[in-house]
Amino acid sequence: MEILSYSAMKTELDKTTSDKVAFLSFIVPEFAKSFKMSMPQSYLYLKKYGAWDYLNENWWALHTENPFWTVRYLYDVCYENGGQR
Repeated sequence: MEILSYSAMKTELDKTTSDKVAFLSFIVPEFAKSFKMSMPQSYLYLKKYGAWDYLNENWWALHTENPFWTVRYLYDVCYENGGQR
């Protein structure tokens, strides 16, 4: 039985995945700041009201927007799905 070393198991993300992770890790804190939430609260809020799925499906287009408008779109998605006004 061959034992794999850590270096043998190490993998790298492709460019698209890396860009997506960078955008998501940027925009969720922006949403949290805008609505005075903690990071976990903002993630759970986005997840509960459908904006997390929207963000994952449309991140490529959203990452070219001004962060103000991206946060606003996320707010709108949450509101349309029962989030607070």
